[in-house]
Amino acid sequence: MQSWSQREIVIVATIGVVFGVLYLAWVQLWLVAQGLIGPLSLDILFGFWCVASVVAAYVVRKPFAAFFAEVVAAIAEIATGNPAGVILLLTGVIQGAGAELPFAATRWKRYDTAVLVASGISAALFSFVYTWIRFKYGALDPKLLVVMFVLRCASGAILAGLLGRFIARRLAATGVLNGLAMDAEVRG
Repeated sequence: MQSWSQREIVIVATIGVVFGVLYLAWVQLWLVAQGLIGPLSLDILFGFWCVASVVAAYVVRKPFAAFFAEVVAAIAEIATGNPAGVILLLTGVIQGAGAELPFAATRWKRYDTAVLVASGISAALFSFVYTWIRFKYGALDPKLLVVMFVLRCASGAILAGLLGRFIARRLAATGVLNGLAMDAEVRG
């Protein structure tokens, strides 16, 4: 197991806090979207609530970076006033575990676009199973469930996986991530 430097811990925690605040703002966008397009807006916009895990894992490239960032993001979102409250901690744990799985499957050796996208999809999938149980999705029409599932996974791929990669690379371009694991890739 690779040890973490103090800088890596601070960076992942900072990513979590920043995205926790952004997640709360994203709730407002979701509420507007829900009024315009209905309940499927959750699944369309969902992936953004998993982006902290992808950014952190891509930047630091250490075991459990994705999980750690998503849990910190949930704590930050709770602390900044999300009306869902403490249940978000469980949500962060579930999404973080889902996001971590593809990195663990590669033994934390691959951080290419395919694995980042898989991380976003996996976080969305874990969340879908959790919300299925919590909100009794089994009572919904099977066709609607398929649409919800496809939209949520696509959102995880795009808004967590691809957007997470884009954000991390833009951060790296500023120089703030110099010396971290992804630095060699960006400079190379």
